Amino acid sequence: MADKDIPDTLTEILLGLRLDGVEYGRCVTREPWAVAFPSKPEATFHFIAQGNCWMRTQMTDWMPLNAGDALLLPRSTFHVMASSPEVPSVDIDTLARKVLSENLYLVNGVSHSGSCTTASEAAETAAADAEPSHILFTGAMRFNLDPLHPLLAMMPDVMRARDLPQSDPAVLSMLEAMEREVTLNRIGACGILARLADVLAASIIRAWVECACSDATGWIAAVRCPQIGRVLAAVHRQPEREWSVAELADVMGASRSSFIEKFSNTVGETPAKYVARVKMFQARHWIAREGMRVAVVANRLGYDSEASFSRAFKRIIGHPPSEARVG
Repeated sequence: MADKDIPDTLTEILLGLRLDGVEYGRCVTREPWAVAFPSKPEATFHFIAQGNCWMRTQMTDWMPLNAGDALLLPRSTFHVMASSPEVPSVDIDTLARKVLSENLYLVNGVSHSGSCTTASEAAETAAADAEPSHILFTGAMRFNLDPLHPLLAMMPDVMRARDLPQSDPAVLSMLEAMEREVTLNRIGACGILARLADVLAASIIRAWVECACSDATGWIAAVRCPQIGRVLAAVHRQPEREWSVAELADVMGASRSSFIEKFSNTVGETPAKYVARVKMFQARHWIAREGMRVAVVANRLGYDSEASFSRAFKRIIGHPPSEARVG
């Protein structure tokens, strides 16, 4: 795949990803330390600003991380960050945090002989004790897409971007801006942090796509393939459209049979199933987040009746559309 094709496809897909909320924290630590992050609905990002450390999930062994590495966990599976694999971990929720406003906090807890402090406390700690061995930025973010949405479901549990500041020098400026918003606690800080985290997440995804190995499968294979990438971008750009196999094959520039075979092998399901799932998760978003009436959603997605839409919704989502409404 030509390099020029990757940004085009990736841009189209990332345009559909936005953050509805964000939590942000800065952690200054001294060895030894280990913190466990429980599974949760939000995505999680970590940026290692100083010091090498380790991470593991329930499905993977310990992974060495270097200063400058960034991690994005789209589904926030359980994971542990540690200065060394031998250090027993404590749950992140046991560490004290100073709440500044909704979804915005400063970490202020102690783990073993290490500590997580606010920015102002870090200076005092460094002066009184040894210099901190590690500095990490961590945050939780809620994508506007459902965690089980096909686009997010295709992503791996962990995306790692190596040495992000070198591949994208703007990252350090973004992190510095995020830290200023946290420490100064100005009006509108949460909104600004959400937008900065939005860009940071996109930067991690882009760096991961550009650096991933050529024989990768799943989401990376779909994004890096120019033909399948165009199809995914088209479907996510117009989820309400009644896409036929013939139309999608035209987008790819292939015959129906070769399109179905290539799409199914790359994405892991047939085009019809993928399009149907995208439609239903978009429907749930319209109903739950925007308060749209079920009849309006059914009509917008091209269903002949509300009943036929409700049957399709329940078959894919697992419950009737009436249960999707919040509150």
